[in-house]
Amino acid sequence: MSFEWPWQYNFPPFFTLQPNVDTRQKQLAAWCSLALSYCRHHKLYTLDVLEAQESPVFNNKKIERKLSMEAIQVVFEELRKKGKFIPFIWNLEWLDKNKSRCLVMWRRPEEWGKLMYQWVSREDLIFMISVSRNGMVNAVFTLYELSNGDDTEGEEFHGLEEWMLLRSLQALQAEGKAEIITMDDGKGVKFF
Repeated sequence: MSFEWPWQYNFPPFFTLQPNVDTRQKQLAAWCSLALSYCRHHKLYTLDVLEAQESPVFNNKKIERKLSMEAIQVVFEELRKKGKFIPFIWNLEWLDKNKSRCLVMWRRPEEWGKLMYQWVSREDLIFMISVSRNGMVNAVFTLYELSNGDDTEGEEFHGLEEWMLLRSLQALQAEGKAEIITMDDGKGVKFF
């Protein structure tokens, strides 16, 4: 399935931050939506600011326009500010003080955790692995099995990067639905 670009993407002024405050807010909202949709479609969880300028999301080769580095920083900062007033709804977290790399959260850790728990609790999974009546509740998984194993292929959380996987499992642990455990070869999780 190919990514569907919004109409603004082919409108050259979209690639220049607009001076009018109201217009700029609408433009930034459109850029934030585009960036998150693109990352979601391509399952991107980390971005490098320098590389971002050359990525298709900020560089429309068809109309020969690309967003400036300064404007990309403004878009990323707007994504980061989203959670400033509403806890746990931010979409971006900087990885360094120079703001050169960031984590992109197009789905909150709690939402990822909920998807994993729904998968673990499915009764039809009893045929895949014999554990309990509730699917795989009380089963132990390595983080690799959960995010990259054959059993999770086709699930939305398949391929989830470890940092987001851990945050999602921490959210489940806080709800008493899982426990993160240390194993010989790394970390794992037990679902309740």
